[in-house]
Amino acid sequence: MMAVLACIILIAGCVRKPKAVLLNDATVLHDNEDQLTQVIIYDVFTPPVASRIYGYTALASYEAMRYADPKYNSIITQLKGFGKPPEPQKGRKYNYALAATKAFFTVAHKVTFSIDTLKKYENRVYAMYKDNLDDSTYTRSIDFGEQIGNLILKRAAVDHYPQTRGKPKYLGEESPAKWRPTPPDYMDGVEFCWGDMHVLAIDSSKQFAPLPPPPYSEDKNSTFVKEYTGVYNKSKTLTKEEKEIATFWDDNPFVIQHSGHLMFADKKITPGGHWIGITAIACKQQHANAVKTAEAYALTSIALYDSFICCWEVKYHYSYARPVTNINEKLDHNWLPLLQTPPFPEYTAGHSTISAASAIVLTHLFGDNFAFQDTSDKRYIGMQRHFNSFVQASDETALSRFYGGIHYLNSSLTGAVQGKQIGEFIWNKLKITN
Repeated sequence: MMAVLACIILIAGCVRKPKAVLLNDATVLHDNEDQLTQVIIYDVFTPPVASRIYGYTALASYEAMRYADPKYNSIITQLKGFGKPPEPQKGRKYNYALAATKAFFTVAHKVTFSIDTLKKYENRVYAMYKDNLDDSTYTRSIDFGEQIGNLILKRAAVDHYPQTRGKPKYLGEESPAKWRPTPPDYMDGVEFCWGDMHVLAIDSSKQFAPLPPPPYSEDKNSTFVKEYTGVYNKSKTLTKEEKEIATFWDDNPFVIQHSGHLMFADKKITPGGHWIGITAIACKQQHANAVKTAEAYALTSIALYDSFICCWEVKYHYSYARPVTNINEKLDHNWLPLLQTPPFPEYTAGHSTISAASAIVLTHLFGDNFAFQDTSDKRYIGMQRHFNSFVQASDETALSRFYGGIHYLNSSLTGAVQGKQIGEFIWNKLKITN
């Protein structure tokens, strides 16, 4: 009996678990980004902070992945405050997708909250590489990725983010045309000092400053009155498609639902997360390799980050009142917009700005007439839309804010102009390939 048991134990010891299938490098990068988006949603980061998370993690991933193709240059050496990146040892073997993953999550651990969730995913990825690489290549790649991640974190530590956390609440001003907390929850202004953040590629947060918004007036023929009456009148005549457009591009992580005495939040992607999703769609549709994929995520993330900073500089400089404030005070006390108004000043429209900046970068990467089905938000709101170009998508985004009743048309269109300027500047400044 003991002999039989010994044989069983011996046989069991000889049975090895199946080797993990090594995923395509680009697939790993896409999965990494998707995992990060899930954490951003779960942790309910504000849209500007989400752009910071996407920015630093994508840069870390790119700076490791680029070594798989010698014609690609460093991006961080062309940005502000990063310093010289580490280089792989000559004549040594690396798996750069593994290094990019380690760099990506080295940064992600320090800029998100749900680290345990990230680690569970990471461990599965690392186990896959462990099964398919020799020990020295695996260790060398991990170490290299960690070096890059730590370099990125040094820059993140001095970008003024800690200083923006300790500011007093912003409750606006009790004066005509100035922003005040809006219904239904009257939250204080989000990311009051985001315009003070240190930009990545552009010269300053004031570089592409738009003209001032229309001044306050009680003259019925003034632009100011026409703006809020325009929003009010449009809300009464919205078509089914216009309502769908507004809902599709809502991307508001602050939406609070009320049911009696209960309050609960709807989970959905941020505006930046929506464009990270579009970037993934474009890369997959073009069958982009891992380096091209890392480049696309990095450039889109830079555009998101810098355009959020520029837009927030404008928002809190003018502290312009939302349509709901003027309409409730001047036209209809009970009126509410189709979309829930986000808790920060109106001028200019943030989603318009960051969408235009992202669309310009993606157009340069993938072409003017890049048709795609936008399924970025399908898992959250069950909607998808078709676009014939990235710019068409961003132009629709601008209109969506007007349809939703949360922005004046002028603010939406002005934000789009600013975003396009930022996107073009970033693309012309950065030299990605030799």
